[in-house]
Amino acid sequence: MRVQSHAWRVPRAADLCHFYPVWAASPKRRHLVLRSSLAGIAFFGVAQPALADEAPEQSILVTGHALQEPGSAIAYDEQTIEAERLRTSASGRLEDALSAVAGFQQFRRSDSRSANPTSQGVTLRALGGNASSRSLVLLDGVPMADPSFGHVPLSALAPERLAQARVTRGGGAGAFGAGAVAGTIELDSAGANELGLFEGEAVVDDRGETGLSGTLAPQLGSGFAVASARWDRGQGFWTTPESQRVPASVRAAYESWSASLRGVAPLTPDVELQARGMAYDDHRTLRFSGANSTSSGQDASLRLVGHGAWPFELLGYVQARDYSNVVISATNFKKTLDQRATPSTGWGGKAELRPPVGDDHTLRLGADLRGANGTMFEDAYSTVTGKVTARRSAGGRNVDLGVYAEDDWRIGALTLTGGARADRWSIANGFFREANAAGAITTNNRFVDRAGWAGSFRGGALVALGHGLTLRGSAYSGLRQPTLNELYRPFTVFPVTTRANATLGNERLVGFEGGLDFAPVDGLRFTFTAFDNQVRHAIANVTIGTNLRERRNVDAIRAKGVELGASAHLGTVSFDGSLAWTDAKVEASGASAALNGKRPAQTPKLAASATLAWHPHMGWRMAVTVKHVGMQYEDDLQIDTLAAATTLDAFVELPLRKGVSLVLRGENLTDVGVVTRNVAGSIDLGTPRTLWAGLRVALPR
Repeated sequence: MRVQSHAWRVPRAADLCHFYPVWAASPKRRHLVLRSSLAGIAFFGVAQPALADEAPEQSILVTGHALQEPGSAIAYDEQTIEAERLRTSASGRLEDALSAVAGFQQFRRSDSRSANPTSQGVTLRALGGNASSRSLVLLDGVPMADPSFGHVPLSALAPERLAQARVTRGGGAGAFGAGAVAGTIELDSAGANELGLFEGEAVVDDRGETGLSGTLAPQLGSGFAVASARWDRGQGFWTTPESQRVPASVRAAYESWSASLRGVAPLTPDVELQARGMAYDDHRTLRFSGANSTSSGQDASLRLVGHGAWPFELLGYVQARDYSNVVISATNFKKTLDQRATPSTGWGGKAELRPPVGDDHTLRLGADLRGANGTMFEDAYSTVTGKVTARRSAGGRNVDLGVYAEDDWRIGALTLTGGARADRWSIANGFFREANAAGAITTNNRFVDRAGWAGSFRGGALVALGHGLTLRGSAYSGLRQPTLNELYRPFTVFPVTTRANATLGNERLVGFEGGLDFAPVDGLRFTFTAFDNQVRHAIANVTIGTNLRERRNVDAIRAKGVELGASAHLGTVSFDGSLAWTDAKVEASGASAALNGKRPAQTPKLAASATLAWHPHMGWRMAVTVKHVGMQYEDDLQIDTLAAATTLDAFVELPLRKGVSLVLRGENLTDVGVVTRNVAGSIDLGTPRTLWAGLRVALPR
């Protein structure tokens, strides 16, 4: 938005340094992250324009967003989910909204109310196979994956806070491109110009579960602030089929809250400062009484964006995260493992400059840094005596420093794009220590530090043929480091134990794609993409014995397929559809040869989503969504299957009076049994039919 302002009092360097604390993994300093973020954002509330009558008026540009994406983005398979669709999913969860892009998946089909948080790794194009994210998820330019585990805290990312989600399938070579071997999901926070002064919602479902959220977005001088909070709680549903329930079986109870505070202020007419702080806490129970998991975090970031003749971005962030999990035996229902704490710290930043090299070029030069420290503490218990049998700790540090350059060259109807990045990666300070119940050390492993350089590239071409038809093609490579979790932390989903592997190597992506976009008239668009992607040295959970697996690098996971998209916005009716068909196979030899030719675990061949919506009047919305996910294999050896499932969701919003509307939501209306886990016939189920009703309040400025 453009506003008129008097002279602005520029903050001192000391003010900004106070906001960005030195990162540390010490639990005593974890809350410093949140306190510092609040202090930094509070600056925006007091730094009002200085009253100088003699100062000339200046036109100040405040966006609250990053620099505009270069046009080359459409040379790759990209899909944007706008704010309205993000805020009108049947469940109100971000992962539900993102599934509008066929091929988006987590490790399991469960959502962020009933899944173990560490299973919420995000991937695209059936390039999964373990629970870490192979897709890069960014919020306002900041990587969101957990520093230790690689999963994304989806329950903390409320869709009502977002302006849009941009999903790019395929490798990434730009900022934070190390980690984007299966694509990039960019989440942009909504600003004051996209929100009213206040928006709030209170809902309850037919099981008595509740959700409460609110967002306040005042304008402060020439800038603005957005304060948002959300709280969800409930007894949950039965994930265990009735025929398999025992006295220890319980519903998947959950309670989570998240809060976010964001401020944007102009420093000069074309430079703005953006600050964001977020905190969240999440508690869940799965299958058995006492099988509780928790996750929590505090994040803070600062971003300086320049929109002048030399556009630039400077970004810095710090994250403090923690996780705990109790494993209950499925045979005697006693505690076998207490993963009591996994504190971790992530930090990093980027600097990007776009020199003015002519109207036909968009040149991007940049560097980025990502670091992660993490430690795991767990206690093993005897299911006979109930006493501790072993105490374990493990951890390490991963760092990636990258430099990159990308350029788009427009030649009439043709756009050529090319990019390259070089990454200096390091894996250091790795250890695993185990002591017996008396405290005597029985294992004390220190792992060799490793480091190296890796190069990644991407390039593409886009040609507009006229009459709404555009052809595109691209090729790319990429890199992903193993997470601290994959390197050092074993885990158990009873009765299966998966070992860590400190010798894991980096994953490497090589791929290409081609497609077309056809928009014959306004409001009507079709897309088609064919792709062939290969993740070499892919990390998989490999079966090595009865109820025993180990993380290993296999030769590759190769995925070939097609992606289709269609959207039509005709008057009061709209349709959005997406379909992905993928033939994914593991290429393996040596000790992992048993996996060769098999489909990666948890990856379907077919996924599709379609939403039909009707907006008869201002403030009215009615929508139905059909989603289909094909059959998946639970495990790497294709022994246990997860049957295909098709679900029907609905959303209705009806105005009651000015600023107040009735909200009705329905999840899985046909009450399909969606199997989310199957280990030798022991089954978990996803969300049953769930009906929600509530009120939404929106106050304009």
